[in-house]
Amino acid sequence: MESIQIAVLVIVAITAASALAPRIGIASPLVLLAVGMVVSLLPFTPEFVIEPEFILSGLLPPLLYSTAVNMPTMDFRRDFRTISGLSVLLVVVSSLVLGGLFTLLIDGIDYPMAVALGAIVSPTDAVATSIARRLGAPSRVVTVLEGESLLNDATALVLLRTAVAATGAGVSAAGVLGDFVWAVVGAVSIGWLVGAVLLRIRARIEDAAVTTAISFTVPFLAYLPAEHLGASGLVAAVTAGLVTGHGRAKHLGPRQRLSDHQNWRTIEVLLEGVVFLAMGLEVSALVQDVEETTDGGVARAFTLAAVALVVALAIRAGYTATIVLMERRRERRSPQVREAIDRWRSQVEHSRHPRAARSRRRLRRVAADIDFYDASRFGRGEGLVLVWAGMRGVVTLAAAQTLPTETDGRSLLVLVAFFVALISLVVQGGTLSVLVRLLGLAGREQESTQEWEQLDARMLEAANEVLDDADPTDQAQLLRERVTQKAEDDAHDRDVMNRLRLQIIERQRRMLLHERSLGTFSSAALGRMLARLDADELSIDLRRGDEA
Repeated sequence: MESIQIAVLVIVAITAASALAPRIGIASPLVLLAVGMVVSLLPFTPEFVIEPEFILSGLLPPLLYSTAVNMPTMDFRRDFRTISGLSVLLVVVSSLVLGGLFTLLIDGIDYPMAVALGAIVSPTDAVATSIARRLGAPSRVVTVLEGESLLNDATALVLLRTAVAATGAGVSAAGVLGDFVWAVVGAVSIGWLVGAVLLRIRARIEDAAVTTAISFTVPFLAYLPAEHLGASGLVAAVTAGLVTGHGRAKHLGPRQRLSDHQNWRTIEVLLEGVVFLAMGLEVSALVQDVEETTDGGVARAFTLAAVALVVALAIRAGYTATIVLMERRRERRSPQVREAIDRWRSQVEHSRHPRAARSRRRLRRVAADIDFYDASRFGRGEGLVLVWAGMRGVVTLAAAQTLPTETDGRSLLVLVAFFVALISLVVQGGTLSVLVRLLGLAGREQESTQEWEQLDARMLEAANEVLDDADPTDQAQLLRERVTQKAEDDAHDRDVMNRLRLQIIERQRRMLLHERSLGTFSSAALGRMLARLDADELSIDLRRGDEA
């Protein structure tokens, strides 16, 4: 009974924070973090220690899956080079540099354990970067942040395991590289298989509630076998989410997609709230333990965390500067590349070579990518947001708690990790919206009217193709009479019209998916149009159900 009461109070706190946060201009995760901290410091609150396995295995897989399933794979592909660099190279460099810093600042810590702590505080957090999305950061920056935070856990956790193992026995560079390659490649393979198979199984089930229930198992069905085989379970869950998100418009019906979206959004809000509330509730136990066992107590842990965060941000700023320089170089080369593409396209435009169609498709895709980069330039302002929005969060705290219990000064290391996450969330998360506004990036990305008109024209073309293919004396003629002459409304006419309209919707959806594969239109415009088709199809199904 007590557990039920606690669960109800937690849900009430999460929903209240979610409703209050927009009114006071503070992200709801920060509100919940503050509530947890205040409650933990009350004298009658019992000591709260969260099991790291609960976060790593119970909360993070569905949270990362939920983020991945809603990420536009087209945008993820376009910025994959940047995302992979931030997820691997930046984490490795940050861990090694911070490891050297911690050996200087923490007495008695050896370099492998210092690198382990560096790996703990280096990765950004998918839950934490949701704050950036809500506060209006540019969409391309949010895509890079979310992609980075979805993948950098593998790098950080492999480094952590390796560094901890190195404290007791030697490890080889080849072994570290092999572990990392398997952690990623194995996880991607398992996640892709789980996502693809379950997506096709769900496509055969019409009941939206049943398919949504199956979707709740997907992140765990990807996570568990990957972890069992020594790969990264979190990357497997992310991969399954990307596969599902990319394929659901093709394989699932509108009821299934709507049910998925609503239910997963609810789960995301609740789990995200639990994560931040739990972070705040742990403060009391960590503070008490450090005060009793460490010279300098909490003040020392806070100072170490602040220094570490400043160094980590400096490293991130240096790496981001190279990203901005690479983007400028790409901008300078853009006219030459575009000219070369136009030249190649003219050469294969009327070719009858068996591979000509594939070449035309690839060239259209490259041209669309160039248009995207030109329209969503990654300048100095976006770089500053990318640096400041790279917040640490619950993964940092959960990873710290996986340190062996016999580690010297373990409580201090865990509290340092907690303070890094806390300072990052409060300072960076609390000022991110101000930075975005000062840089003039807030609300800058509005949907292009010209793009929407072009997409609307393509929708009309797809509809006309269905009408042209139909028998003019049957369905198409009836529809034209209904529109122009307002023919008598009867059940047969309505049924014919509904079937014709569903054929048009199906043709338009295939066209949108084809355009998505080419990248011709923005993911926002395509998503909005796909949602409109889903609404039309659901409306037709409801009308047919009422008539039956």
